[in-house]
Amino acid sequence: MRTLLATIALFLLTPTLRAQELPCSFGKEAPRSEVVVYPTEAEATAGERSSKYLTRLDGWTREGNRFSTPFTVPFAWANRQVFFHLSAATADYEVYVNGKRVAYNANSCNPADFNITRHVHEGRNTLEVVVSTPSPFAPLESWREESTQAAIGQTWVMSQPTMYIRDFFTTRTWMSDSTAMAEIAVVVKSGALNPRTSRVYCELLDPSGKQVLFDHKDLTLDMRREDTLRFLASIPKNLLWSDELPTRYTLRLRTQHEGRYGEYIEAKMGFRTLEQRDGQLLLNGEPVTLRTVGVAPYAQPQELASLRELGYNTLRVKAGAEVPGFYETCDELGLLVIAQAPLNTSRSGDSRRKGGNPTNAPEWKSAYIERTTDSYHAAKRHPSVIAFSLAENSSNGTNLYDSYLTIKGLELERPVIYTEAAGEWNSDKLVTE
Repeated sequence: MRTLLATIALFLLTPTLRAQELPCSFGKEAPRSEVVVYPTEAEATAGERSSKYLTRLDGWTREGNRFSTPFTVPFAWANRQVFFHLSAATADYEVYVNGKRVAYNANSCNPADFNITRHVHEGRNTLEVVVSTPSPFAPLESWREESTQAAIGQTWVMSQPTMYIRDFFTTRTWMSDSTAMAEIAVVVKSGALNPRTSRVYCELLDPSGKQVLFDHKDLTLDMRREDTLRFLASIPKNLLWSDELPTRYTLRLRTQHEGRYGEYIEAKMGFRTLEQRDGQLLLNGEPVTLRTVGVAPYAQPQELASLRELGYNTLRVKAGAEVPGFYETCDELGLLVIAQAPLNTSRSGDSRRKGGNPTNAPEWKSAYIERTTDSYHAAKRHPSVIAFSLAENSSNGTNLYDSYLTIKGLELERPVIYTEAAGEWNSDKLVTE
């Protein structure tokens, strides 16, 4: 019996005899749209690069695949939450605060936030990002060159109140004859262990600056819970967002606790309706012809504007790391977007057998779901995004089946497509030119 147990133990401990497990993310906040907070309404309106509550981190020192920088936690951040934001990196990465490993992100292609409140102190602190070389997730990123040098994207540290706005977006819009009703969802979370009550204000201004919504709601949360507040706004039909008329409103949010304002947020929002009828997309009740062109996710505004002038109205984004501001530019220009999850496994071939393409390998499932979910939340707020693409040149299999179901569990309005599905069920019909 002892011999049998010893043999089993040897099998479990010997790396060459067991399947290598993929590392899983930890210490990462639930994915959300980009949230930038300010201490005053004036600073939020001006969109200041930095403020009392936000410090951009531009002075990173690089040593091989390790990036480090000091940052300061001011007294004004006492009893508040502290977040570290990283837009993207060239591979999965670890996060260290004051020399302690506090987080790991297996998906380096989408923005990520890390709550580092428990790991910082008032005054000078240090941050380190260690990018994996080589990356265990390279099979999912066939667009990268093997010689790619380690790099990280935009970064900042930001302070939010104990009970804070975690996310905001438009859930749905429905039309009557001349107007539409838009529902704005504001996700509020508490970092406190005890019950806490805050007031959340929601203001909406039309393109001329006229106030069309001003409302507030009180919310009590306990034990680090979160809840969603919903506000309704009436939008004239002729001011809905479209590719021909990319009208955007200004949304202003702020939180108040015991008479003091804790954060101000301002963002541009577009409202539109979307329907599908046998693959035909209806935008604001009217059929729209999707004249598509493929673009890299790092395409610059000038290139996007040129494509618009050439008559293209729909961008099919290629797999790759997300670049800040891409969707915002598309919202502004009136470009429709098919958002792409950062998945391309073409270097692994098309075989669905064991040892072939990871799309059909169960051990890769969590990585597929994470990338699908992260890319969805990064894009969901933008009216320009009219569909989601599961992957690019990646065979087909159980992981993309689960990816399809994951997005459908988050939203039913926008179609989910996969060009290489070859008639299988995990791709909605979408007619494009």
